[in-house]
Amino acid sequence: MNELQELAINTIRFLAVDAVQKANSGHPGLPMGAAPMAFTLWTQYLKHNPKNPAWPDRDRFVLSAGHGSMLLYALLYLTGYDSVTMDEMKRFRQHGSKTPGHPEAFHTPGVEATTGPLGQGFANGVGMAIAERYLMEHFNRPGHAIVDHYTYALVSDGDLMEGITAEAASLAGHLKLDKLIYLYDDNKISLAAPTSTTFTEDVPARFAAYGWHVQIVEDGNTDIEGIAGAIAAAQAETERPSLICVQTTIGYGSPNKANTSDVHGSPLGPEEVAATKAALGWPAEDFYVPDAAFELFRAAVDAGAKAEAEWQKRFDAYAAAYPDLAAEFKTFFGGELPGGWEEAIPVFKPESGAAATRNTSGVVLNALAPKLPHLIGGDADLAPSTKTLLKGFDEQQPATPGGRNLRFGVREHAMGGIVNGIAYHGGLIPYGSTFLVFSDYMRGSIRVSALAGLKVLWIFTHDSIFVGEDGPTHEPVEQIASLRAIPGMTVIRPADANEVGEAYRWALRQNGPVSLILSRQNLPIIDRTKFAPAAGLHKGAYILADSEVRPDVILIASGSEVSLALSAAAKLQEQSVGVRVVSMPSWEIFEAQPDDYKESVLPRSVKARVAIEAGVGMGWEKYTGDAGSIIAQDQFGASAPYKELAKAFGFTVERVVEAALKTIEATQ
Repeated sequence: MNELQELAINTIRFLAVDAVQKANSGHPGLPMGAAPMAFTLWTQYLKHNPKNPAWPDRDRFVLSAGHGSMLLYALLYLTGYDSVTMDEMKRFRQHGSKTPGHPEAFHTPGVEATTGPLGQGFANGVGMAIAERYLMEHFNRPGHAIVDHYTYALVSDGDLMEGITAEAASLAGHLKLDKLIYLYDDNKISLAAPTSTTFTEDVPARFAAYGWHVQIVEDGNTDIEGIAGAIAAAQAETERPSLICVQTTIGYGSPNKANTSDVHGSPLGPEEVAATKAALGWPAEDFYVPDAAFELFRAAVDAGAKAEAEWQKRFDAYAAAYPDLAAEFKTFFGGELPGGWEEAIPVFKPESGAAATRNTSGVVLNALAPKLPHLIGGDADLAPSTKTLLKGFDEQQPATPGGRNLRFGVREHAMGGIVNGIAYHGGLIPYGSTFLVFSDYMRGSIRVSALAGLKVLWIFTHDSIFVGEDGPTHEPVEQIASLRAIPGMTVIRPADANEVGEAYRWALRQNGPVSLILSRQNLPIIDRTKFAPAAGLHKGAYILADSEVRPDVILIASGSEVSLALSAAAKLQEQSVGVRVVSMPSWEIFEAQPDDYKESVLPRSVKARVAIEAGVGMGWEKYTGDAGSIIAQDQFGASAPYKELAKAFGFTVERVVEAALKTIEATQ
């Protein structure tokens, strides 16, 4: 390490130290220890354009150890990203700043993924590498490489302890994602204690067993040449993803706190900041950036502009040779949908017979697949049950890198993070699928998809106690309410095949995540010549059937219970009761409608209301009011054929009719 390199590395360190100290909050230890490897990657290998953070063929860098966010912000500032100014550095962890406590994608241009929940970034990077491989195979032609970049991540001891990492690493090794390179900050200290108390496994051996190319840099504090050589060797690897174990000292340079947990998640304190600056020969001035270091880092601006300009020349030549593919590339990365896709959504007729919405979802997916070549996804080893396999298309495997069917294996947590990573990468519309009850395994990833506003489809099947014989372990009860509780998540539970088609139509037009909740059991296809069109789904809730006069009672239902509500309405009408049936597939879409529309569907003047849903009733009182009734599943299910469970738990016409009559009586 020469003097200029040491100066630049210490610049990273002390920008982080000073920002954390000014905020009186944060994690200085990781940036201090990992600065040498980050400096080496960003100044010698990372292909990026600071003035265009969205350049499609840039390398992706994910700070999976998101608690060390000041490392990333320092790099973004020093290399010339407009999103992170010195003023923003000084506003670290303050409301409205571009430098929040953990990196947030799309909030701060240059941040590739929202990280901090440990292991998420690790899995995101796997998704990014899958996306790059698919797009490379789909678009590149001999002599025309318009997709050719690496995915890097900096991961920590905490990342590698999380179960999501084991799942994602296993799949990455199987897929031989050779353009995936991770730098492991092996400092042997976690937040509460040394890793010797909890994490003594042989990490290199574990990753070698996963099928990774593993290297060790013993002196990550000063051996810049060793780090650079390891990255070069990782780039040369053509069969395996790479893990570079870089042995560092957390809080490097701090006389009293280095190599201790004290430096992990707390500011150094004024006295230790001064002592550390003295120990490393650094001026006492806060946020000091030497001109020579600044000049070294800012070379990235010209280098990035040159790299993108060279790529643009290649793309122009590509467009001349393959105009259709070039146009498709722009469509993919522009977030657009090609013409004609909506016409591909089938219309289902009642005479075709009852069908589980998981089955009709599969029909719709396969109808859309030829029209949407950037639609890619898979399931957690459940394709025969979730019906999410795209027929006629290859699997994503080492021998078929252009495959659109992702086999995640029994790895729900990693699936969530990987699907998010594909979305972060850009250019593709990803989906992931499993049984609704197992959404719990991937809740952290689902939550982040909503936080980051990612365009992903979560396809959850086997949606209620009507899973039946598999019993309560596989029968979701609280999961729909749990998903509805996530801000930014749109939950859609279609009532029949045509609502499924409309759910896809609505979801694909959106930019945020959508959870589709689908049945295992067959549901009648509602006769739309007698009842309202399924396009009412686009309003979240709509009047499916209505009385000729002001209704005495409103039955509100979602999913499989909509047909139950229609049957109950017919019985009530025989008793001269005026009934309105409202299909409410999505609370979130309904709440986004104008007040006058909501009033037209659920008029305040009609207080007799019954909500019906085979899940916990929590939340439905918003639509039933204090005087209404809720028929829900507020206990775990049981193992039995689903029709028996319907009777046992009261999802019957008789119970709905009884509840409606009692509610009418109580509100008169």
